[in-house]
Amino acid sequence: MKISVIIPTYNRYETLKRALHSVFAQTYKPAEVIVIDDGSSDETYKITEDFPSIIYRFQNNAGVSAARNKGIKISRYEWVAFLDSDDEYHEDKLALHVKLHKQYKNLKFSYTNELWIRNQTQVNIPKKFQKHSGMIFDKCLTHCIIAPSSVLIHRDVFDDIGFFDEDLEVCEDYDLWLRLTCKYEAGLIDAPVTIKHGGHKDQLSQKHRGMDRFRVKSLEKFLGKDGRVREVLRDKYSLLLKGARKYNRTKQWREYEKKLADLC
Repeated sequence: MKISVIIPTYNRYETLKRALHSVFAQTYKPAEVIVIDDGSSDETYKITEDFPSIIYRFQNNAGVSAARNKGIKISRYEWVAFLDSDDEYHEDKLALHVKLHKQYKNLKFSYTNELWIRNQTQVNIPKKFQKHSGMIFDKCLTHCIIAPSSVLIHRDVFDDIGFFDEDLEVCEDYDLWLRLTCKYEAGLIDAPVTIKHGGHKDQLSQKHRGMDRFRVKSLEKFLGKDGRVREVLRDKYSLLLKGARKYNRTKQWREYEKKLADLC
């Protein structure tokens, strides 16, 4: 199995070096490592001096989805792994993916459990982010349980379901996982071999509050295809309506009232 590791980055030169060190320390080496610099203004351009074997591409700032999509399109191998530039891999991560896919040859997608580090301290992962294997679409509806840094995907899958939605500034991963899990079985590596670092100010999840505003856009694509989607949308619309009323956001208030009425 030949694996392309794709790392999107934006003004994270120091953490990018940590991410790349974890990739090159893998017991199963990737065939190529691609860094897509999404318009950084720091010293990220120097990364090829630190890691001369990587494929480095610069693009004008277009968002993480555009960066990942560019990485997929220029990758040369059949399997694609992602790594956010503030995260890192345990040294056996790719080897465990390979072992799983050699055992289950028809599996097109796998992901791992995670270790969460916030402000240099390990934290417990909430139960709502529990991982599952098999046909997990229903498990992915309420929360984004799959981290981009945790996955390995056969590139044929993107030809089938499409790429990351570049119109979504956040929850672009949630959107892709819904399209993925409604058609493909998930293999789970139930070991915390993806190390996620959080708590820093440049996280997109820190930039945007009320993330359900973005998730409902993805869920609406599946209305009529799965009965559970309607239930989840009703809950999310109700919460968003409550927030709009609380903060007197009249336009959003009317919008979610209408959406709830249309569900009935």
